[in-house]
Amino acid sequence: MGLDDLTDKATGAAGGGAGEKVSDAALDKGEDAASGATGGKADGMLAKAGDAADERIGGQ
Repeated sequence: MGLDDLTDKATGAAGGGAGEKVSDAALDKGEDAASGATGGKADGMLAKAGDAADERIGGQ
C-alpha cells in the first residue's frame, strides 16, 4: 500500500457519508447541550449556527 492509496482512503473517509454522519452527530450534540444550558430560549439561533457549521464542515 503506497502513499497514494492511503491518501485516497483518507479522502474517501473524510468526504464520504460516514464523515458527514459523525460531524452531524457532533453538531447535534453541541446544539442539544447549548439548548439545555439556555433553557431552550436560543434554539432558533442554535439551529442557524449548527446549519452554518455543518455547511462549512460537512459541505452537505
